[in-house]
Amino acid sequence: MGFNKITEQDSNYNQLETMGVSELLSHINHEDKTVPLAVEKALPQIEALITVIVEKLKNGGRLFYMGAGTSGRLGILDASECPPTFGVSSNLVIGLIAGGDKAIRNAVEFAEDSLTQGWEDLKKHSISNKDVVVGIAASGTTPYVISALKTCNENGIITGCITSNHNSPLSKTAQFPIEVIVGPEFVTGSSRMKAGTAQKLVLNMISTTTMIQLGRIKGNKMVDMQLSNNKLVDRGVRMIMTELNLTEEKAKELLHTYKNVRSAIKHFKNEN
Repeated sequence: MGFNKITEQDSNYNQLETMGVSELLSHINHEDKTVPLAVEKALPQIEALITVIVEKLKNGGRLFYMGAGTSGRLGILDASECPPTFGVSSNLVIGLIAGGDKAIRNAVEFAEDSLTQGWEDLKKHSISNKDVVVGIAASGTTPYVISALKTCNENGIITGCITSNHNSPLSKTAQFPIEVIVGPEFVTGSSRMKAGTAQKLVLNMISTTTMIQLGRIKGNKMVDMQLSNNKLVDRGVRMIMTELNLTEEKAKELLHTYKNVRSAIKHFKNEN
């Protein structure tokens, strides 16, 4: 492969089948504790990518995540949580997975090996140089992702990536690579474990920091969240009560009228 694939290296543990539940849990937990420290080392890379994402989204662009298997699913998860959390359009952050939506639940054989499908999937969304595409692949060798990013580069589209191997083909392709080196997995090669956890942490950072920079949080509150269930409605009422020093009844009335925490607070302040 021309580079050292740490994600495929032998586990630091052996004879796993001889271990009891307690011992297995202890060892997995020990490995998991190392992940945030690996992410910390990549903070400058993460910052560089987020800075360009914010700039593009402020100018009408969109953020695409793309990956295969676990990586693709984690991208879709992060993208799907942006509208309810931050009140943005479902077209602002878009997750793509090799093999299409059916691959979210079931593995699609050899989908990740396609050299053309990634770009085809992006074209369905009328990808342009206003957008940013972030490829996610623990190995850094997924053809579906790498080939799509190469074509993005050729078309003047900003590219980033999240991977867990140094100097992988994906890192060399992406303009803004993020390398979180978590070491060998507890079960050899099972990158849904530490590498997947690292991807989730980085994706949380990307979407949350971007949305804060875009003004979708007030103080520390999700004032633009979608009020899609009773828990979130109750949270919204409490936000309004605290911000405006109102009774629960009045806060409920405002939220019912304006359907949005930010709007309720803004209108009340304007009228008083």
